[in-house]
Order: sequence, then C-alpha cells, then structure tokens
Amino acid sequence: MKKMSIKQGDKVIVLNGKDKGKTGEVLTAMPREGKVVVQGVNVCSRHTKPRQPGDEGGIIQKECPIYACKVMRVCPKCDKPTRPAHKLLADGKKVRVCKKCGAEI
Repeated sequence: MKKMSIKQGDKVIVLNGKDKGKTGEVLTAMPREGKVVVQGVNVCSRHTKPRQPGDEGGIIQKECPIYACKVMRVCPKCDKPTRPAHKLLADGKKVRVCKKCGAEI
C-alpha cells in the first residue's frame, strides 16, 4: 500500500461516485485500508435496536469510509483540487506544497 498524502483535517473534494463534487473535511484517515472518512460524504443509515429497557431504537445517520483514491486535496489558498508536492525547507523540515499556486499546505 502506498503512503497516503491525505491527512486528518484536510479539506477534500470527491472525484467520483454518488457524492461526486461534494467537499468536506477528513474526519479520520485509515492508511492501512487506504480509506478516509469525510464529513457529510457517503452517509449511511444504521438501524439500531433498544439494548436495555427504556432505551430508544431508531435510525442513526453516520459517515462511512471511502477509498482515498476517490478524493483529492483542496488547496486552502487557491481553492482548487490539487495533488500536494513535497518540498524540503532550509531547516530540514518537509512540507506539503500546492502544485498549482505554490502555497504551503
């Protein structure tokens, strides 16, 4: 599995599927599975039973994971989808850079 360039807290856009074009923040990144959970995207319904007397059952809406290859990072400066490039600073720190505008991500 290749290393994911998408991290938790990144703003991403969905490239294909039923939620194509939607944007949201990455809530969870799962590099081993190659999946991410994006806020407001791929919302699934889970039907729950009441477990104890007095509890309420019902339908819970929650975000389910989608493959990381189906989302692309959105640059906060130019607000365009881009693959981040990696740049080494003078102090030896590695940072992600937008390929379109050159801004630090």
